[in-house]
Amino acid sequence: MFVLTLMSVCVLLVNASCSHKEEEKEEETKFSVTSPLQRDTTITNQYVCQIRSIQHIELRALEKGYLQKIFVDEGQYVKKGQLMFQILPIQYQAELQKAEAEANFVGVEFKNTKALADSNIVSKNELALAKAKLDKANAEVSLAKVHLGFTEVRAPFDGIMDHFQVRLGSLVDEGDLLTTLSDNSQMWVYFNVPEAEYLNYKTHAQQENLNHVNLLMANNQVFNHPGVVQTIEADFNNETGNIAFRATFPNPNSLLRHGETGNIQMTLPLRNALIIPQKSTFEVLEKKYVYVIDKENKVRSREIEIAAELPHIFVVKSGLKKDDKILLEGLRQVRENQKIAYKFVQPEAVISHLELYAE
Repeated sequence: MFVLTLMSVCVLLVNASCSHKEEEKEEETKFSVTSPLQRDTTITNQYVCQIRSIQHIELRALEKGYLQKIFVDEGQYVKKGQLMFQILPIQYQAELQKAEAEANFVGVEFKNTKALADSNIVSKNELALAKAKLDKANAEVSLAKVHLGFTEVRAPFDGIMDHFQVRLGSLVDEGDLLTTLSDNSQMWVYFNVPEAEYLNYKTHAQQENLNHVNLLMANNQVFNHPGVVQTIEADFNNETGNIAFRATFPNPNSLLRHGETGNIQMTLPLRNALIIPQKSTFEVLEKKYVYVIDKENKVRSREIEIAAELPHIFVVKSGLKKDDKILLEGLRQVRENQKIAYKFVQPEAVISHLELYAE
C-alpha cells in the first residue's frame, strides 16, 4: 500500500513538472507580430549618370601646314580669344601680298578708266567692267586674309585644354584634330529613368518642387551643389523602357570634369505607402516573402513586391494590406501552416524603433 501511494505521488510530481515545462515552452515560443504601417513618405531613387561639360568641342586645323608654335599646355585654363596654336603662315602671307598687289594694279586701272569715262572717251560699260575687276581683286584680298587668319587657332570660349593630338613641328592637314576644349563652369548630367518613375515624377514635379537633384560622385561623396532637372527627352527608348533626363549642376571649383560618372539621387513622394521592417521578410529564389498570420493563428507564407528600399524598411508595392498581421521575428523558427501564439506590436512602435536604430 505504501509503495502504491509513493508511485502515485511520483506520477503527480512528474505530470506537474511536465505541465510546468510545457507552459514555460509555450511562453518562450510566443512570437512578435505586427502590421504594415500606412503613411506618407519619400523615397530616394538612384540612377547611373554620365557627366558632360556644358561645352566640349574639338579644335581642328583649318589650314594645311607645319605646326610652328604651341602657346598653351595640356590641362591649362584658357580664355576666350587666347592664341593656342600657330601654323606656319609663310605661304598664306605670300598669297595675301600677291592678292594685295593685284588689287592695287586693278585699282589704278579703274581710276584711269573712270577719268576717261568722265570725259566721255570710254563707255559706261567699260567703266562697269573695270569696277567689277576691282571688286574681284578686293574679294581675293579678303579671302587671302581669312586663310592667313586660319593659321592662328584661338580659343572660342573660356575652358580647360585636353591633351595634344599633335606636337610642335608636325605637318597638319586641314581638319586634323589638335586638341579638345571643355567649358566646365556648368555640367550637364544625363541619366535614364524608367517609365513608371517618370510618370511619378511628372505627376508630383510641380507640386513638390522635385526639379532639384543631388549627385553622388564616384567616391561615394555627395557633390556639394544640387542640380536642376531642365530637360527631358521627347521619346522613350523602346528597348530599355527608359527616357533620358538632363540635370544642370554649377561647378564653381571645377571639381567635376567631362567624362566622369556617378549616381543621380532623386527624391519622390509616396502617398499612403505600406511600410514593413526588412527583418520581417525572407527571400526565396530572389523573390521576397513574409509570413502572414491568418484567422486561425496559422503561419502562411506570402510573396510580396517591393516598391522601394529605405534604411531597415521596405515599401510594399503589392501582396499586403494594411490590416494583415505579419511575423516580425523568429522567421526561422516556424514552418508553413504552423499554429502559433503571438503578441501584437503596434506598427508605429516597430518603425519608430527602427528609425532610432538607423540614426
